[in-house]
Amino acid sequence: MRILAKDSGCDEQLRATTKTELIHQLTGHPEAVVLIDFTQFDIADADQLLIIVQRFPRSHWLLFSDDLTESFLRTVVFQSHNISIIFKDASLGEIREALHYAISHRRFLCQRVSDILLSASPQDDITPQLLTATEIEIVRAIALGKTTREIADERFSSIHTITTHRKNIFRKLNANTAIEAVRKARRAGLIDVEDYSV
Repeated sequence: MRILAKDSGCDEQLRATTKTELIHQLTGHPEAVVLIDFTQFDIADADQLLIIVQRFPRSHWLLFSDDLTESFLRTVVFQSHNISIIFKDASLGEIREALHYAISHRRFLCQRVSDILLSASPQDDITPQLLTATEIEIVRAIALGKTTREIADERFSSIHTITTHRKNIFRKLNANTAIEAVRKARRAGLIDVEDYSV
């Protein structure tokens, strides 16, 4: 996660790897632009993100992710104008435009986000799709706090393969983060409470 802070007319790039570090950086730079891959950061869900955004109302956020659920997009887009969203598969021109908007503290929604929001009807209670046996094993490993690399090493798989499984798990469980996926897997009875350490 990177923060672009404007102090004394000088652009400064800061890094934060945890939510605590992010809040600390924003305390010192309340007008910063936050570039974040939401699905890879330790913010649990849309509500937690919105609380931080509301705490720093002069900041602007650019979520740069592989995929985000429709319910997450609806929540974030309709509750805050300080959040821009771009998917990683966007064109270079669209990514540049998103950065320009974010630095100007104007909201930008990439074409794919707009398409999702305009074409889909709200679904509050989505039933998770069934996970494969491999995906259940991986979500259990995630629940135990294992990293993608650790899971790959244990399964003698590539990091790319495990990343693909994680994306499929998130999509099927309608989750944006590991914490959210583990909670939903637990509610669906896919993992036991003892497995849960995330």
